[in-house]
Amino acid sequence: MRKTWNIRNKSAESAVYEILKSRARSRIYIFLLRKGKAKTEQIIKGSRLHPSTVRDTLSKMYDQRLINRKKIKNDSIGKNPYVYYAIPPVKLFKKYADEIEDKFNKIANLDSSLGKTKRYRHFKIKICERGEDP
Repeated sequence: MRKTWNIRNKSAESAVYEILKSRARSRIYIFLLRKGKAKTEQIIKGSRLHPSTVRDTLSKMYDQRLINRKKIKNDSIGKNPYVYYAIPPVKLFKKYADEIEDKFNKIANLDSSLGKTKRYRHFKIKICERGEDP
């Protein structure tokens, strides 16, 4: 049973890696999806990444709006830590679809910029959630 879960986990990680283009980002994203929300220390332990890698990656992922964070009140002395959580996969897919659309449209423009055709095709990828019509 453990081996089956591990294979599925690696499969999911490689699929997310294709979108996020980083092993650290994909590990952190999948960890947060599974866990729901987590503090930095929990992410370090769960992702098995170096602490500085996790902190740097969390900052970049937050800036890119791949994860969200919320400050939690701490009764002890020191900084109030953040709790992180991943954006829903559908939002991640939509961000990725926008990147793919941009690349497809740049390729489509190559033909017209070379003077071979005057038609411009605009590619649009639509992501439908369950129950929606395409």
